[in-house]
Amino acid sequence: MAPKFRRILLKLSGQIVAGHEGFGFSKTALTYLRDEIIDAYTLDLEIGIVMGGGNVFRGSEAVRDFGTNRVTADYLGMLATLFNSVLLQHAIERSGIACRVMSSLPLPHIAEPYIRRRAEKHLSRKRIVIFACGTGNPYFTTDTAAVLKAVETGCDIILKGTRVKGIFDTDPEKNPEAQFFDSLTYSFVLEKGLKVMDSTAFSLAMDHSLPIFVFNILQKGYLKRVLSGENVGSIVK
Repeated sequence: MAPKFRRILLKLSGQIVAGHEGFGFSKTALTYLRDEIIDAYTLDLEIGIVMGGGNVFRGSEAVRDFGTNRVTADYLGMLATLFNSVLLQHAIERSGIACRVMSSLPLPHIAEPYIRRRAEKHLSRKRIVIFACGTGNPYFTTDTAAVLKAVETGCDIILKGTRVKGIFDTDPEKNPEAQFFDSLTYSFVLEKGLKVMDSTAFSLAMDHSLPIFVFNILQKGYLKRVLSGENVGSIVK
């Protein structure tokens, strides 16, 4: 089946790498993610990935518990995303698929520096590219990094893999009566104050008319189904 999109940006949270533990790394979870990404890759499209680092380090907790200043905490959080990115890279490469990690912070011994034209070349040659270390600047989340990289490299859509079906009016893990939305406009999300991405990331996506599709990455096969055009989540457009 032909993919609906040519080039996509997949946003994943660090918690997904941690699996049921909620912190650290789960070999089972990492293997599952690798298999889902490789299955999607067989559709012959170009894949960029941005990963969070909450399973390794949370800047807000460092500020609260250790008195770390916000800038330092954010840089440590960027390094946490590099752990997940490199682990996923090696998992993918063991399956014989070319994968590159590109870092917004200069770490040449571990990752390539992020250069937009080089990233586009990797993607056009069907290499999976994992963008690490956020935007390279404090005060910006990995959501913002995902939208920024998607805009810069000409992605058709952002796919945000979560633990729930899509977008709800309240947290469905806490409220079983939460209302599900399968299709929304940017203005509706803003009007209702729905938590799709942080405000900076969401505003950037809206300014560039970049669709955001939220789905449950933990449902086996859903990533490939989304890329094939099935409506198994929520889309903001």
